[in-house]
Amino acid sequence: MKVVFVIAGMAGGGSERVISILANEFIKRDIEVTIMMTIGHEVAYLLDEKISLIRIGDYSGGSILNRLVRIKRMRQIFKANKDTIIISFGPDTSLYTVFAALFLGNRVIISERNDPAICPYPYRLRNLLYRRAECLVFQTKDCLDCFPRYIRKKGYLIGNPLSEAKPFPERSRSSVTQYEIVAVGRLEPQKNYGLLLEAFALYCNMYPLQCKLTIYGKGYMLAELERRAIDLNIDKKVIFAGFEPNVMEKIKNSNLFVLSSDYEGISNSLLEAMAIGLPVISTDCPIGGSKELISPGENGILVPVGDAKALAEAILHLVENPELAAQMGNEAKKVRELYSTEAVTAKWLEILERL
Repeated sequence: MKVVFVIAGMAGGGSERVISILANEFIKRDIEVTIMMTIGHEVAYLLDEKISLIRIGDYSGGSILNRLVRIKRMRQIFKANKDTIIISFGPDTSLYTVFAALFLGNRVIISERNDPAICPYPYRLRNLLYRRAECLVFQTKDCLDCFPRYIRKKGYLIGNPLSEAKPFPERSRSSVTQYEIVAVGRLEPQKNYGLLLEAFALYCNMYPLQCKLTIYGKGYMLAELERRAIDLNIDKKVIFAGFEPNVMEKIKNSNLFVLSSDYEGISNSLLEAMAIGLPVISTDCPIGGSKELISPGENGILVPVGDAKALAEAILHLVENPELAAQMGNEAKKVRELYSTEAVTAKWLEILERL
């Protein structure tokens, strides 16, 4: 069996991390794996040396000609490998993938990774393209239900795999003297770090405990967020730590993880934070990934999207109730079983074997 994953790039991000895990697992099962990057060159994840990497090009800059050249290159590769199963992640990449694979006979799987309401082109065009796929993989039922019946009947639900390349780091608070809240994700509008900064400022005004907020991730909003922290007079308490490939090791001894996103599929950073036993707070954002992971009051807290006051009060509640926070963290670790690499890979392999 041969598989080619198609993704914009592998420079860091949730979809990229999922591909890296699946690709490494497929190689272990004697599946020939290629990762095709349509606009990127950098690879931020450790990949088995047997995995082939194909770089199609760079950013198009809005040029239609550059996009057509990209599709032509993809088509040449697909045509030369008609027995290869194509797995495309996300609507943008899938637009190029479907056009490039038209009438070639390749079997195409499309994996929707985020809120379908956030689509870069008209829904009808997206649905028409998705209809040409052999099957589609969705992270949540809420996501699946966003699509018409003719797409839903070809849909499968598969969550994200937890990386098990290394043992989950053990938490130890013995040497930590300052309460630390952490967040992980790209510095882009979807993650709504402005909301997190506002909530953190409200929390700091409500509670005198010395604390800091550390945000791991890179993105074009860094300067804007740094200015916002200064405006809120919390810049001395906020650290923008950049992208960290082994982020679980970095956050293992923090006190609390917060996801402030406006929308998400299943957040890898939230899933990993729960797996190492961190108490978590998340916005109840579409398309339902957070509410699939979190049972409110048992293994975490959900707050309304965009509500800084509710987020600040949730932070305060866990700060003032450390035993409850610890209990939630222990309960959160149960996601290790449901989203293990083995369990998620098995679901993908079941689909591949049916094609």
